[in-house]
Formats: sequence, C-alpha cells, structure tokens
Amino acid sequence: MAHRLVTKVIIVGTRVLGRAFAEAYRQAAASSKYASATGKSNLSSANNLASSGLTLDEACRILNVKPPQGGKANMEDVMERFKRLFDNNDPKKGGSFYLQSKILRARERIEMEVRQAEEAVQREAELKEGWKPKVYKDR
Repeated sequence: MAHRLVTKVIIVGTRVLGRAFAEAYRQAAASSKYASATGKSNLSSANNLASSGLTLDEACRILNVKPPQGGKANMEDVMERFKRLFDNNDPKKGGSFYLQSKILRARERIEMEVRQAEEAVQREAELKEGWKPKVYKDR
C-alpha cells in the first residue's frame, strides 16, 4: 500500500513540474520574441537607456544643455551647470537628495555618450590607418 502512495506522489510531482517547466518555456519564448520584435523596430533602444535609466534627451533637459552633436559637446558648459545645480540642491542647504542624484546621473549620461563617440572615432581612425603595434626600442 505504501509503494502505491509513493508512486502516485512521484507521478503527480513529475506532472506538476513538467507543466511548470513547459509554461516557463512558453513565457520565455514569448518574451524573447517580443524583445526581438521591439528591437528591430527601434534600433537604438538598447543604447537609448543607459545604466542610469536616463535617455540622452532627459539628461540634456535636466542640465539645460544642447545634446552632443556628432559626439562633441561643450563639457565645460556641462560641468559648470552640473556644479551649480549640484551645489544648489545640497541637502545640507535644504535641497533635495533626489534632484541632486538626478543631476549627477544626467552628467554621467552625457559624459558616457561623448566617451562612446570618441571611442568610435578612434576605432575608425585606427581602421583607416591600419594596425600599428607599439614597439618599444629599449627592450
């Protein structure tokens, strides 16, 4: 009698786990299909939001600067506005920590965009001139 009970428990448990795995697979497949469909329609969606969660447009609106054109931005202007807004929103002076963190993330987002553009230009230049290994003559 006990062996029948154990067998039934094993069979029912296997069915439950099998159904759960099948449902999880269906959800993962649907999610993957949706992600690939939205990725094709919006090619910049992966790069649109950085790790900070801000778009480049939002970052420029927060700091009230123009978006980088061709990967070039007036970083002195960005830093000047950042310092002024960051200091004005200092919690010790009665400002908001939330606004201060948004200002910091906006500056980081603009810097990241400019850095990525500079790296792309450097890669293009290196591809045009060819690979030149660095040779040290003192070795």
